[in-house]
Amino acid sequence: MLSNDQNKQPDFMIEKIKERPVNKKKLLRRTVITASMAVIFGLIACFTFSVLEPVISNWLYPEEKPNYVEFPEEEDEMLPEDMIAESTEADIQQEIQEGIQQELENVLEQGGQIQEVLDKWKLDADNYSQLYTAMYTYKTEISKSIVTITGVTSDTDWFNNIYESTGQVSGVILADNGKELLILGDSAPLKNVDSITVTFFDNVQVPAVIKEEDSGTQLAIYAVDLADIPERTQERILIAGLGSSRSGAVVGTPVVAVGSPMGVTGSVGYGMVTATKPGWSVPDANYTLVLTDIYGSQNGNGIIFNMRYQVLGIITTGKNEDGMNNLVTGLGISELRRVITRMSNGSPETYLGIKGTDVTQKINKETQVPIGAYVTDVDMDSPAMLAGIQPGDVIIQLEDGAVRDFEDYTKELMEYAPGDTVEVTAMRRVQEGYKEVVFKVTLAEGK
Repeated sequence: MLSNDQNKQPDFMIEKIKERPVNKKKLLRRTVITASMAVIFGLIACFTFSVLEPVISNWLYPEEKPNYVEFPEEEDEMLPEDMIAESTEADIQQEIQEGIQQELENVLEQGGQIQEVLDKWKLDADNYSQLYTAMYTYKTEISKSIVTITGVTSDTDWFNNIYESTGQVSGVILADNGKELLILGDSAPLKNVDSITVTFFDNVQVPAVIKEEDSGTQLAIYAVDLADIPERTQERILIAGLGSSRSGAVVGTPVVAVGSPMGVTGSVGYGMVTATKPGWSVPDANYTLVLTDIYGSQNGNGIIFNMRYQVLGIITTGKNEDGMNNLVTGLGISELRRVITRMSNGSPETYLGIKGTDVTQKINKETQVPIGAYVTDVDMDSPAMLAGIQPGDVIIQLEDGAVRDFEDYTKELMEYAPGDTVEVTAMRRVQEGYKEVVFKVTLAEGK
């Protein structure tokens, strides 16, 4: 038998586990450290991603760079096809004159009257109909190079109602750089807009941006991504060429004004160039005005074309003299070529800040003023004024480039970029005549 001690069950040790008290300060410190490390890690990750992402993207998907756009300079020599055309036109006119003369002699020999000959060579309604039909056909074709540029601005009124205001200008397609379609147009009516849309001749609408502006002429190059333009529209659009607005080549030639010359989108005007007017001056450049006999709107805009699908001028307003306010006038394309080339390649405007004119051989002989670019005015606080250039100075050299007139000055200036420091050599009037002065000028970006 078991004893009572043996029958007794063994006692077990019973322990009560108490939870360790929370150290709130330590927990808070660890939480702050963990959160701080997370923020630092996130910042480092964001910075690394922002730095490396463009590199990796360009490596995996290299972005296609636009081609450099360059418009050919005008040629002084007459092209062979122009010589043929001129010769043919002269031959035709001579044949007509000889035909009229022969007809006149025959009628007079037979006792007839001169009026009979004149009646025979008069244009009738059918001739005029054929003429305007041909002009309309030409207008329809060049309209494929014309677009409507619309800017939209959103705002709220006093009652917090959202409304939109729009501005429109006509533009002309001038180039395709392989990535974008480049369009020249007025920029003044589309300042500070929220979005820009281009409408092509077939009513296709695509977004656009301003690639570059020119403060002096208030013109801009608008860029449209080729990927946004439907293939059918790309196949049918027309890229316009650049003609010559030099007075010897343009006065008396027939022209067509398209875009909005009458103040209405899609309007057109036919006429001829009556004159060119040099000397419209803006800082660092002078432009020729192309005057026509086309009656238009003072609020009109658009393009003046010759009959060879070439741009002669960009319609401008407010430049005509009194009594000629409603005649369509444009900025001559010859002086605009370099500006258009600069804007088409996205290069900023270089600003020195002077206005001036030419010193011709005749003026040089009569007044002894040196030949060069005569400074008539200097912009306030411009690089030119800060360097010490004054009205009356005659600029004869920019760095190593000779300056014989104001066009030379503009051409040489465009060879430099904002921020460049250039040496400007000028002749300044002193008591005994003129002396050479040299200025160091740091160029600025156009306003």
